[in-house]
Amino acid sequence: MTEAATAPLSVSTVASHRIADALRTAILDGSYRPGMRIRQEDIAARSGASRIPVREALRMLEAEGLVTLVANSGAWVARLTLAECAELYQVRERLEPLLLRASMPGLDGAAVDRMADLAAAMEGADGDVDAFLRADREFHLTSYAAAPPGETSRIIGRLWNTSQHYRREFTKLAAHRDRLGVTHLEHRLLLDCIRRGDADDAERVLVMHIRRTRLELSGHPEIFR
Repeated sequence: MTEAATAPLSVSTVASHRIADALRTAILDGSYRPGMRIRQEDIAARSGASRIPVREALRMLEAEGLVTLVANSGAWVARLTLAECAELYQVRERLEPLLLRASMPGLDGAAVDRMADLAAAMEGADGDVDAFLRADREFHLTSYAAAPPGETSRIIGRLWNTSQHYRREFTKLAAHRDRLGVTHLEHRLLLDCIRRGDADDAERVLVMHIRRTRLELSGHPEIFR
């Protein structure tokens, strides 16, 4: 196949990734809410692309747990019922400690120092929910980053994406009740476990951290309507 013949595919692929990046950011920062329809024609018009790269971008985001595609119908931002959210968090309670344990031996000083900076950033967010969430996401994903690549990492990445909106709601509730101090303490405890290389304690702190979010959300069914 000639270079000229492969060029259009390359351009389409670049466009798909560009559109996926923009949509991913918009979904994760709350510009698109769960259950909101994503109209391909609108995305194509805004991005100056055809519907082909838009469809490919949506397939990418579906694989990441951010979008639900329905055949012959369209695309929607992924949403959860209360029961689905509880199940998702129970899966996280079991898988994330395993991934953290696998990651801890490979976390170097730079990664741990970065986590300390992120913990401080969360404490200094001063009610800025989006700033808190960005730092929180990076904090936890950094703690898992040294684990060998595999299915567990992919599953957890997808679960984090699907539950992003509900972590935002938990953060709003906690900030409103002046209860983010407990979250900050858990982050500091987790960081201490990692610095000491104590995987058993790290797992216990992480399970408690995830479970507390699940239990708080279970008391607010209005979030899932």
